[in-house]
Amino acid sequence: MKVDNGISAKDRKKLAEGLSALLADTYTLYLKTHNFHWNVTGPMFNSLHAMFMSQYTELWTSLDVIAERIRALDHFAPGSGAQFAELASVREETGVPGWRGMVEQLVEGHDTCARTARKVFKVAEAANDQPTADLLTVRLNAHEKTAWMLRALLKA
Repeated sequence: MKVDNGISAKDRKKLAEGLSALLADTYTLYLKTHNFHWNVTGPMFNSLHAMFMSQYTELWTSLDVIAERIRALDHFAPGSGAQFAELASVREETGVPGWRGMVEQLVEGHDTCARTARKVFKVAEAANDQPTADLLTVRLNAHEKTAWMLRALLKA
């Protein structure tokens, strides 16, 4: 059955493409955060281990929200490592940096996700797509708050 929700097929496609990039960035950042949770060492182990767990849990939950919005726009959400690697702007980490490097990479990842969300937000506004704009506002708040908290750890 044809979708007739007041958003043109062309705009729904652009929104789905942008949200797919955000989904890929979020998934890559989720994996990185979970990896760092497992592998952090040093004097900040307890606090970072717990903080990273809280952060990867929030990211994991957000993946479903983003993917379901793509589906509500009548497009398929990407779901493979190959698709995510092609779409993501967040860079993967295959090594194990020290705690400071981990925190720096996570700040960079959250900033990247925020930039991706802002690009899609412009498309959502132009398409008069309030549900996507609302989703993006929530994601922007989460990414900017997390980046701020992580940056605070790096202050001397």
